Amino acid sequence: MFIARVIGEVVSTVRHDSLAGRKLLIVEKLSADSEPLGDSVLAVDSVDAGVGDKVLVMDEGSSAAIVTELPDPPIRTVIVGVIDEIDIEV
Repeated sequence: MFIARVIGEVVSTVRHDSLAGRKLLIVEKLSADSEPLGDSVLAVDSVDAGVGDKVLVMDEGSSAAIVTELPDPPIRTVIVGVIDEIDIEV
């Protein structure tokens, strides 16, 4: 799992049947203090996130299947939460 910010949306007219009606978003990985790490990935949205949102991303195939409730989905990375606030105690 990792923290990321949604930086874009992918529009696709042709996609796997199991992804019909699902939003595909580009997310940029963030450090714990919300600094961009430079890496970005494509993720299936399961929480109605939008561009600019800070999100929690699951990056593991069987977890994606559980979250999307699809048997053997052709996805690995799924957005599972929108983050309101991060508190780090030092």
